[in-house]
Amino acid sequence: MAQKYYVVWQGRETGIFTDWSTCKKHIDHFAGARYKSFKTLGEAEAAFKGAPKPAGSKGTAGKKKPGLKTYTANEISAMKIETKIFTDGGCEPNPGKAGSGVAVYRNDVIDELWYGLYNPKGTNNTAELNALYQALVMAKEEVSHKKTVVIFCDSKYSIQCVTQWAVNWQKKGWKKSGGEIKNLELIKEMFALHQELKNDIQVLHVNGHVGVEGNELADRMSIIAIETRDTDFTRYRESIDVDAILAMRTG
Repeated sequence: MAQKYYVVWQGRETGIFTDWSTCKKHIDHFAGARYKSFKTLGEAEAAFKGAPKPAGSKGTAGKKKPGLKTYTANEISAMKIETKIFTDGGCEPNPGKAGSGVAVYRNDVIDELWYGLYNPKGTNNTAELNALYQALVMAKEEVSHKKTVVIFCDSKYSIQCVTQWAVNWQKKGWKKSGGEIKNLELIKEMFALHQELKNDIQVLHVNGHVGVEGNELADRMSIIAIETRDTDFTRYRESIDVDAILAMRTG
């Protein structure tokens, strides 16, 4: 069989791979994956370095500085994922009274709501990170039961801290040019957990307050955390009346 070269523009890891099994590991169950095989290394290198994307490849042309893709409610609904976890953090004012919320869907049905981690002198970023950390802990449990998992977070800061920036911060001894890494101890724990899970889960961005039900429910949970001042992370025990919860005030 002739040698093939596989370019992954968008996946768990990007680059040029020489065998299908490695390529597949980086794209399987990865929403928005973009990849294509080539017959020669030269063609693969040209494609990966930014030449116009060949006909028949997946998705849209690559960007020089790819940012986080933001997923819509329709895109989220179309994903064939068993467990979808939505996170949000709130702070009133910022800095001020902070809390976190999580909504867990199993087979596209809301199954659990969580709230808490109240901090009277918190920040919005810390509240968002706390919510994402709890989601990662939940994701680990889901993965242990062989479930496919995606986490949706509306904080680009939180996602990039854990999935992008921390890689270089760790290499530099947990330092960055330009000053202090805020929330460092929390980020270290989250980064270690994400490194353990990164081949089995995705952490994707969704805009807040655009009608994505899971995000809206997580938002309302963060408000309950602030109002109840619950410092634990507590499961919402009342019946999950989605309409009634969405009618609560937003964060």
